[in-house]
Amino acid sequence: MKIIQNKWINKFIPFPDFRAVNLFGVLFVRGARPLTKVTLNHESIHSRQFVELMVLFAVATVFIRWWLPVFAPFAFYVWYIVEWLIRLLKKGNAYRNISFEREAYANEKNTEYLKTRRLFTFLNYLK
Repeated sequence: MKIIQNKWINKFIPFPDFRAVNLFGVLFVRGARPLTKVTLNHESIHSRQFVELMVLFAVATVFIRWWLPVFAPFAFYVWYIVEWLIRLLKKGNAYRNISFEREAYANEKNTEYLKTRRLFTFLNYLK
């Protein structure tokens, strides 16, 4: 995972209330402070989720239309936004209740988590 800490980009990415955002496997970090192991692990979990959905979408769509795999890198973000919109209609914090975030927050302190994590584990966090 590539990490970018840049004061010019940081005016826009990540969003004002966030310390870091992972976009397409690149971690954009606000400010010059070093990242904690917990934050790096949290974002690494998101990178794994991103890759899983991208590969699944690419493989699944190659049999439908040859050009659909071009959209594979966006599968994670489409799912993320749709789930967030659905969770806005329910009680609680929509962001914290997204399955991707629930998995990442639940396991961010376990630095060995990605070594034993099974594919598509975020599905266990849908509720």
